[in-house]
Amino acid sequence: MKQHGILKKWNDERGFGFIELPSTGEEVFVHISEFPRGTRPQVGELVSFSVEANDGKRRATGIRRTATKSAPSTRRSPLGLSSKVVPTILSFSALVAIAGYGYQEFLSKPDQPSIPQVESNLSQQPSSRFKCDGRTQCPQMTSCEEAKYFLAHCPNVQMDGNGDGEPCEQQWCN
Repeated sequence: MKQHGILKKWNDERGFGFIELPSTGEEVFVHISEFPRGTRPQVGELVSFSVEANDGKRRATGIRRTATKSAPSTRRSPLGLSSKVVPTILSFSALVAIAGYGYQEFLSKPDQPSIPQVESNLSQQPSSRFKCDGRTQCPQMTSCEEAKYFLAHCPNVQMDGNGDGEPCEQQWCN
């Protein structure tokens, strides 16, 4: 006996979903192989089908799409957009507004205390025989003094593996 129902849930990656029977609200399992080839199943579409029971589990078979879809997928906004597009646009707009507000808050906060401290360390050593030149690792250094300078003044260095402030302990500063 053919029944009618609405496809309520669909997992496109796994190829199955559930059809809700309007009379009882019961959900019946359906596999992609039961749909006619050509178009993918869409949540909210009205379908007709038969129900088979196997090992006590009910399964929809012989799916046929009806000529009309359910109301939510056919409504249009005044601009002619699908009713699914309008909420998506509104959600995206709200997300952009929240992100913009958060970014403004981030920019308006004062600098962290560690930033001026680094700048003051730089200003205490006006001249040095070392310069940041892109080296970042201990094998590239020639002395403990050079490794300490790079750790204190140069970005992206990788010379203090244990985080104790002493660079290149195995190569230079032991």
